[in-house]
Amino acid sequence: MQYTPGWNGSSVNLLHVRAAGPGDTLHYVWSSIGAPAVLLVATEGGSGVLRVDWTRLLSPAPAGAVWIDPPGSVVYAAAVVFEYSDAETPGELFYPTYDLSGFSWDSVNRTLNRTALTAEFTGVPAADPAGSFSNGSLALRVTAYEAGGRDGPLPSLLHTANSSKVEFVLAGVAPRGNGSRFALEVATVEEAGVAQKLRSARSIDDEYTPTVFEMLSLVAESRNDSSALSFLQWKATAYGSPSPRREDGIRCRSRGLQAANWTLPVSSLVHAYFGEGVGSAYTVSAINISFGGEDGKVYQEKRYLSWSALLGFGQPPKDTFSPLVIAIVAVALGTPTAMLLVGSCVVAVAQRKRYSEYEPIN
Repeated sequence: MQYTPGWNGSSVNLLHVRAAGPGDTLHYVWSSIGAPAVLLVATEGGSGVLRVDWTRLLSPAPAGAVWIDPPGSVVYAAAVVFEYSDAETPGELFYPTYDLSGFSWDSVNRTLNRTALTAEFTGVPAADPAGSFSNGSLALRVTAYEAGGRDGPLPSLLHTANSSKVEFVLAGVAPRGNGSRFALEVATVEEAGVAQKLRSARSIDDEYTPTVFEMLSLVAESRNDSSALSFLQWKATAYGSPSPRREDGIRCRSRGLQAANWTLPVSSLVHAYFGEGVGSAYTVSAINISFGGEDGKVYQEKRYLSWSALLGFGQPPKDTFSPLVIAIVAVALGTPTAMLLVGSCVVAVAQRKRYSEYEPIN
Protein backbone atom coordinates (compact mmCIF):
# COMPACT_ATOMS: atom_id res chain seq x y z
CA MET A 1 0.00 0.00 0.00
CA GLN A 2 1.42 3.36 -1.08
CA TYR A 3 0.05 6.75 -0.04
CA THR A 4 0.47 9.54 -2.63
CA PRO A 5 3.51 7.94 -4.36
CA GLY A 6 5.86 10.67 -5.55
CA TRP A 7 4.13 13.44 -3.58
CA ASN A 8 5.37 14.77 -0.26
CA GLY A 9 2.30 16.72 0.85
CA SER A 10 -0.79 15.49 2.71
CA SER A 11 -3.33 17.87 1.18
CA VAL A 12 -4.52 15.29 -1.38
CA ASN A 13 -5.47 11.64 -1.09
CA LEU A 14 -4.32 8.96 -3.51
CA LEU A 15 -3.82 5.40 -2.27
CA HIS A 16 -2.22 2.73 -4.45
CA VAL A 17 -2.81 -0.90 -3.47
CA ARG A 18 -0.67 -3.33 -5.47
CA ALA A 19 -1.15 -7.11 -5.36
CA ALA A 20 1.52 -9.14 -7.19
CA GLY A 21 0.75 -12.74 -8.15
CA PRO A 22 2.65 -15.39 -10.11
CA GLY A 23 0.89 -14.58 -13.38
CA ASP A 24 -0.37 -11.01 -13.07
CA THR A 25 -0.42 -7.89 -10.91
CA LEU A 26 -3.57 -6.14 -9.71
CA HIS A 27 -3.68 -2.42 -9.01
CA TYR A 28 -6.32 -0.55 -7.00
CA VAL A 29 -5.88 3.22 -7.08
CA TRP A 30 -8.22 5.01 -4.64
CA SER A 31 -8.55 8.76 -4.73
CA SER A 32 -10.67 11.61 -3.34
CA ILE A 33 -9.23 14.12 -5.80
CA GLY A 34 -12.49 15.14 -7.44
CA ALA A 35 -15.32 12.69 -6.77
CA PRO A 36 -14.17 9.60 -4.80
CA ALA A 37 -13.17 6.88 -7.24
CA VAL A 38 -11.15 3.72 -7.61
CA LEU A 39 -9.16 2.70 -10.65
CA LEU A 40 -8.80 -1.06 -11.28
CA VAL A 41 -5.93 -2.15 -13.51
CA ALA A 42 -4.62 -5.65 -14.22
CA THR A 43 -1.15 -6.04 -15.73
CA GLU A 44 0.77 -9.02 -17.04
CA GLY A 45 3.27 -10.81 -14.81
CA GLY A 46 5.09 -8.79 -12.17
CA SER A 47 5.36 -5.77 -14.43
CA GLY A 48 3.38 -2.58 -14.17
CA VAL A 49 4.39 0.46 -12.12
CA LEU A 50 2.03 3.31 -11.30
CA ARG A 51 3.20 6.70 -12.53
CA VAL A 52 1.67 10.03 -11.48
CA ASP A 53 2.34 13.48 -12.92
CA TRP A 54 1.18 15.45 -9.88
CA THR A 55 1.39 18.87 -11.53
CA ARG A 56 -0.96 17.76 -14.28
CA LEU A 57 -3.20 15.73 -11.94
CA LEU A 58 -3.90 18.76 -9.75
CA SER A 59 -4.46 21.04 -12.74
CA PRO A 60 -7.82 21.79 -14.42
CA ALA A 61 -6.80 19.45 -17.29
CA PRO A 62 -5.61 16.19 -15.67
CA ALA A 63 -5.80 13.96 -18.78
CA GLY A 64 -2.73 11.73 -19.02
CA ALA A 65 -1.56 12.43 -15.46
CA VAL A 66 -1.92 8.80 -14.30
CA TRP A 67 -0.63 5.79 -16.21
CA ILE A 68 0.92 2.35 -15.81
CA ASP A 69 4.47 1.85 -17.01
CA PRO A 70 5.03 0.08 -19.38
CA PRO A 71 1.64 0.80 -21.01
CA GLY A 72 1.79 -2.45 -22.96
CA SER A 73 1.57 -4.48 -19.75
CA VAL A 74 -2.05 -3.42 -19.09
CA VAL A 75 -4.55 -6.16 -19.97
CA TYR A 76 -7.64 -4.59 -18.38
CA ALA A 77 -8.63 -1.27 -16.83
CA ALA A 78 -11.87 0.07 -15.34
CA ALA A 79 -13.03 2.61 -12.77
CA VAL A 80 -15.81 3.07 -10.22
CA VAL A 81 -16.99 6.54 -9.12
CA PHE A 82 -19.21 7.34 -6.11
CA GLU A 83 -21.84 10.06 -5.56
CA TYR A 84 -24.27 10.56 -2.65
CA SER A 85 -27.73 12.07 -2.12
CA ASP A 86 -30.95 11.62 -0.15
CA ALA A 87 -34.50 11.30 -1.49
CA GLU A 88 -37.93 11.87 0.00
CA THR A 89 -39.43 8.88 -1.83
CA PRO A 90 -37.88 5.85 -3.58
CA GLY A 91 -36.56 6.59 -7.02
CA GLU A 92 -37.14 10.36 -6.86
CA LEU A 93 -34.40 12.77 -5.84
CA PHE A 94 -36.17 15.84 -4.45
CA TYR A 95 -32.94 17.24 -3.07
CA PRO A 96 -29.81 18.18 -5.03
CA THR A 97 -27.13 15.49 -5.06
CA TYR A 98 -24.19 16.16 -2.78
CA ASP A 99 -21.17 16.96 -4.93
CA LEU A 100 -18.48 14.80 -3.34
CA SER A 101 -15.87 16.49 -5.53
CA GLY A 102 -16.50 19.58 -3.39
CA PHE A 103 -15.98 17.79 -0.07
CA SER A 104 -13.09 18.49 2.25
CA TRP A 105 -11.32 15.18 2.95
CA ASP A 106 -9.12 14.26 5.89
CA SER A 107 -5.69 12.83 5.22
CA VAL A 108 -5.91 9.08 4.58
CA ASN A 109 -2.38 8.75 5.93
CA ARG A 110 -3.79 9.16 9.46
CA THR A 111 -5.95 6.04 9.12
CA LEU A 112 -3.68 3.96 6.90
CA ASN A 113 -2.91 0.58 8.48
CA ARG A 114 -0.44 -1.37 6.36
CA THR A 115 -0.66 -4.40 8.64
CA ALA A 116 -4.45 -4.74 8.50
CA LEU A 117 -4.46 -3.37 4.91
CA THR A 118 -7.14 -0.78 5.70
CA ALA A 119 -7.62 2.94 5.12
CA GLU A 120 -10.44 5.46 5.47
CA PHE A 121 -11.49 8.45 3.37
CA THR A 122 -13.52 10.79 5.62
CA GLY A 123 -15.04 14.01 4.38
CA VAL A 124 -17.57 16.80 4.92
CA PRO A 125 -18.91 19.39 2.47
CA ALA A 126 -16.74 22.46 2.07
CA ALA A 127 -20.01 24.45 2.11
CA ASP A 128 -22.97 23.15 4.13
CA PRO A 129 -25.71 25.81 4.32
CA ALA A 130 -28.29 23.36 5.70
CA GLY A 131 -25.93 22.21 8.45
CA SER A 132 -26.57 18.52 7.72
CA PHE A 133 -22.92 17.67 8.38
CA SER A 134 -22.45 19.88 11.44
CA ASN A 135 -22.21 16.78 13.66
CA GLY A 136 -21.50 14.11 11.09
CA SER A 137 -19.35 12.88 8.24
CA LEU A 138 -19.28 10.59 5.24
CA ALA A 139 -16.59 7.93 4.96
CA LEU A 140 -15.37 5.33 2.51
CA ARG A 141 -13.46 2.58 4.30
CA VAL A 142 -11.15 0.49 2.15
CA THR A 143 -9.88 -3.01 2.92
CA ALA A 144 -7.47 -5.10 0.81
CA TYR A 145 -7.05 -8.88 1.12
CA GLU A 146 -3.99 -11.08 0.84
CA ALA A 147 -5.97 -14.35 0.75
CA GLY A 148 -9.48 -15.73 0.54
CA GLY A 149 -11.80 -15.78 3.54
CA ARG A 150 -14.92 -14.25 5.03
CA ASP A 151 -15.43 -11.00 6.93
CA GLY A 152 -16.44 -11.35 10.56
CA PRO A 153 -18.82 -8.36 10.90
CA LEU A 154 -22.14 -8.44 9.05
CA PRO A 155 -22.83 -8.82 6.17
CA SER A 156 -19.87 -11.25 6.35
CA LEU A 157 -18.96 -11.03 2.66
CA LEU A 158 -16.96 -13.88 1.15
CA HIS A 159 -13.79 -12.55 -0.47
CA THR A 160 -10.78 -13.72 -2.47
CA ALA A 161 -7.25 -12.38 -2.89
CA ASN A 162 -8.45 -10.82 -6.17
CA SER A 163 -10.88 -8.50 -4.39
CA SER A 164 -11.10 -5.54 -2.04
CA LYS A 165 -13.89 -4.15 0.14
CA VAL A 166 -15.33 -0.66 0.30
CA GLU A 167 -17.67 0.38 3.11
CA PHE A 168 -19.89 3.44 2.74
CA VAL A 169 -20.56 5.00 6.17
CA LEU A 170 -22.79 7.89 7.22
CA ALA A 171 -22.40 8.89 10.86
CA GLY A 172 -24.30 11.73 12.51
CA VAL A 173 -25.46 13.29 9.24
CA ALA A 174 -28.88 14.97 9.53
CA PRO A 175 -31.42 14.05 6.81
CA ARG A 176 -32.83 16.91 4.75
CA GLY A 177 -36.40 15.56 5.02
CA ASN A 178 -38.64 13.80 7.52
CA GLY A 179 -38.69 10.60 5.45
CA SER A 180 -35.36 10.77 3.65
CA ARG A 181 -33.82 7.69 2.13
CA PHE A 182 -30.12 7.99 1.47
CA ALA A 183 -28.86 6.97 -1.96
CA LEU A 184 -25.44 6.10 -3.29
CA GLU A 185 -24.86 6.54 -7.01
CA VAL A 186 -22.24 4.16 -8.38
CA ALA A 187 -20.87 4.83 -11.86
CA THR A 188 -18.55 2.52 -13.79
CA VAL A 189 -16.19 3.28 -16.66
CA GLU A 190 -15.31 0.43 -19.00
CA GLU A 191 -13.33 0.08 -22.20
CA ALA A 192 -15.08 -0.47 -25.52
CA GLY A 193 -16.32 -4.04 -25.94
CA VAL A 194 -17.21 -4.43 -22.24
CA ALA A 195 -20.80 -4.35 -20.94
CA GLN A 196 -22.14 -4.17 -17.40
CA LYS A 197 -24.71 -6.77 -16.26
CA LEU A 198 -26.69 -6.63 -13.02
CA ARG A 199 -27.18 -10.08 -11.49
CA SER A 200 -29.43 -11.04 -8.61
CA ALA A 201 -28.97 -14.37 -6.81
CA ARG A 202 -31.41 -15.60 -4.17
CA SER A 203 -30.73 -18.44 -1.76
CA ILE A 204 -32.49 -20.05 1.19
CA ASP A 205 -29.16 -20.03 3.03
CA ASP A 206 -28.89 -16.99 5.34
CA GLU A 207 -26.34 -18.55 7.68
CA TYR A 208 -23.84 -15.69 7.42
CA THR A 209 -26.33 -12.83 6.89
CA PRO A 210 -29.51 -13.62 8.84
CA THR A 211 -32.83 -12.72 7.16
CA VAL A 212 -31.07 -11.55 3.97
CA PHE A 213 -31.53 -13.92 1.05
CA GLU A 214 -30.40 -11.82 -1.92
CA MET A 215 -26.94 -11.10 -3.33
CA LEU A 216 -26.46 -8.57 -6.13
CA SER A 217 -23.51 -8.26 -8.47
CA LEU A 218 -22.63 -5.67 -11.08
CA VAL A 219 -20.41 -7.65 -13.46
CA ALA A 220 -18.34 -6.32 -16.36
CA GLU A 221 -18.47 -8.87 -19.17
CA SER A 222 -16.60 -9.02 -22.46
CA ARG A 223 -19.02 -8.85 -25.38
CA ASN A 224 -16.84 -11.29 -27.33
CA ASP A 225 -16.82 -14.30 -25.01
CA SER A 226 -19.04 -13.20 -22.05
CA SER A 227 -16.15 -13.71 -19.62
CA ALA A 228 -16.29 -11.71 -16.37
CA LEU A 229 -13.56 -9.07 -16.11
CA SER A 230 -14.46 -7.26 -12.90
CA PHE A 231 -17.33 -6.99 -10.43
CA LEU A 232 -19.00 -5.03 -7.66
CA GLN A 233 -20.91 -7.32 -5.28
CA TRP A 234 -23.13 -6.57 -2.28
CA LYS A 235 -25.83 -8.02 -0.05
CA ALA A 236 -29.27 -6.41 -0.20
CA THR A 237 -28.89 -4.83 3.23
CA ALA A 238 -27.22 -2.03 5.15
CA TYR A 239 -26.82 -1.66 8.90
CA GLY A 240 -27.56 1.04 11.46
CA SER A 241 -24.84 0.30 13.99
CA PRO A 242 -21.01 0.27 14.11
CA SER A 243 -21.29 -3.26 15.57
CA PRO A 244 -24.08 -4.59 13.35
CA ARG A 245 -26.55 -7.22 14.49
CA ARG A 246 -29.50 -8.77 12.69
CA GLU A 247 -31.95 -6.29 14.21
CA ASP A 248 -29.86 -3.36 12.93
CA GLY A 249 -30.60 -4.23 9.30
CA ILE A 250 -31.71 -1.45 6.93
CA ARG A 251 -33.39 -2.34 3.68
CA CYS A 252 -31.31 -1.82 0.55
CA ARG A 253 -32.80 -1.30 -2.93
CA SER A 254 -31.10 -1.08 -6.32
CA ARG A 255 -32.58 0.78 -9.26
CA GLY A 256 -32.10 -0.45 -12.81
CA LEU A 257 -28.76 -0.06 -14.53
CA GLN A 258 -28.49 3.05 -16.70
CA ALA A 259 -26.06 3.55 -19.55
CA ALA A 260 -24.97 5.91 -22.32
CA ASN A 261 -27.05 8.99 -21.42
CA TRP A 262 -25.79 9.16 -17.84
CA THR A 263 -23.44 12.01 -16.88
CA LEU A 264 -20.24 10.91 -15.14
CA PRO A 265 -19.47 12.75 -11.89
CA VAL A 266 -16.38 14.92 -12.10
CA SER A 267 -13.42 12.74 -11.11
CA SER A 268 -9.84 13.84 -11.61
CA LEU A 269 -8.59 10.26 -11.27
CA VAL A 270 -10.85 8.88 -14.03
CA HIS A 271 -10.05 11.68 -16.46
CA ALA A 272 -6.37 11.49 -15.53
CA TYR A 273 -6.18 7.84 -16.62
CA PHE A 274 -8.79 7.50 -19.38
CA GLY A 275 -8.49 11.00 -20.83
CA GLU A 276 -11.08 13.62 -21.68
CA GLY A 277 -13.01 11.34 -24.04
CA VAL A 278 -14.48 9.22 -21.25
CA GLY A 279 -18.06 9.69 -22.37
CA SER A 280 -17.38 8.78 -26.02
CA ALA A 281 -14.49 6.32 -26.17
CA TYR A 282 -15.52 4.42 -23.04
CA THR A 283 -18.77 2.97 -21.72
CA VAL A 284 -20.26 4.72 -18.69
CA SER A 285 -22.96 2.95 -16.65
CA ALA A 286 -24.58 3.86 -13.34
CA ILE A 287 -26.83 2.40 -10.69
CA ASN A 288 -28.57 3.98 -7.69
CA ILE A 289 -28.52 2.09 -4.39
CA SER A 290 -30.89 3.47 -1.75
CA PHE A 291 -31.24 2.66 1.94
CA GLY A 292 -34.23 2.88 4.25
CA GLY A 293 -37.37 1.16 5.51
CA GLU A 294 -40.89 1.61 4.22
CA ASP A 295 -41.34 4.78 6.27
CA GLY A 296 -37.78 5.99 5.73
CA LYS A 297 -37.22 6.57 9.45
CA VAL A 298 -34.79 3.78 10.32
CA TYR A 299 -31.77 6.07 10.01
CA GLN A 300 -33.48 8.83 12.03
CA GLU A 301 -33.23 6.77 15.22
CA LYS A 302 -29.52 5.98 15.30
CA ARG A 303 -28.00 8.43 12.81
CA TYR A 304 -25.70 5.72 11.52
CA LEU A 305 -25.62 3.77 8.27
CA SER A 306 -23.05 1.40 6.81
CA TRP A 307 -23.14 -0.48 3.51
CA SER A 308 -20.41 -2.84 2.35
CA ALA A 309 -19.50 -3.98 -1.15
CA LEU A 310 -16.81 -6.17 -2.63
CA LEU A 311 -15.01 -5.20 -5.83
CA GLY A 312 -12.36 -7.04 -7.73
CA PHE A 313 -11.28 -8.89 -10.84
CA GLY A 314 -12.81 -11.94 -12.52
CA GLN A 315 -15.95 -13.73 -11.34
CA PRO A 316 -17.56 -12.59 -8.07
CA PRO A 317 -17.30 -15.13 -5.23
CA LYS A 318 -20.25 -17.52 -4.84
CA ASP A 319 -21.57 -18.54 -1.46
CA THR A 320 -22.16 -22.25 -0.92
CA PHE A 321 -23.77 -24.24 1.88
CA SER A 322 -21.34 -24.80 4.75
CA PRO A 323 -20.79 -28.33 6.13
CA LEU A 324 -22.86 -27.36 9.18
CA VAL A 325 -25.85 -26.36 7.06
CA ILE A 326 -25.48 -29.47 4.89
CA ALA A 327 -25.46 -31.65 8.04
CA ILE A 328 -28.54 -29.90 9.46
CA VAL A 329 -30.43 -30.27 6.17
CA ALA A 330 -29.37 -33.91 5.90
CA VAL A 331 -30.62 -34.66 9.41
CA ALA A 332 -33.82 -32.64 8.94
CA LEU A 333 -34.70 -34.38 5.69
CA GLY A 334 -32.99 -37.70 6.30
CA THR A 335 -34.60 -38.54 9.65
CA PRO A 336 -38.26 -38.38 8.46
CA THR A 337 -37.32 -40.26 5.32
CA ALA A 338 -35.61 -43.01 7.29
CA MET A 339 -38.55 -43.24 9.69
CA LEU A 340 -40.95 -43.50 6.74
CA LEU A 341 -38.92 -46.27 5.17
CA VAL A 342 -38.63 -48.25 8.42
CA GLY A 343 -42.35 -47.81 9.12
CA SER A 344 -43.23 -49.02 5.63
CA CYS A 345 -41.07 -52.11 6.06
CA VAL A 346 -42.67 -52.92 9.45
CA VAL A 347 -46.17 -52.59 8.01
CA ALA A 348 -45.29 -54.76 5.02
CA VAL A 349 -43.83 -57.51 7.24
CA ALA A 350 -46.84 -57.38 9.61
CA GLN A 351 -49.25 -57.82 6.72
CA ARG A 352 -47.50 -60.99 5.62
CA LYS A 353 -47.89 -62.67 9.02
CA ARG A 354 -51.42 -64.02 9.76
CA TYR A 355 -52.09 -64.93 13.33
CA SER A 356 -54.96 -67.37 14.32
CA GLU A 357 -56.10 -69.26 17.50
CA TYR A 358 -57.45 -72.20 15.44
CA GLU A 359 -55.57 -75.18 14.00
CA PRO A 360 -56.22 -75.98 10.40
CA ILE A 361 -58.67 -78.94 9.87
CA ASN A 362 -56.57 -80.55 7.19
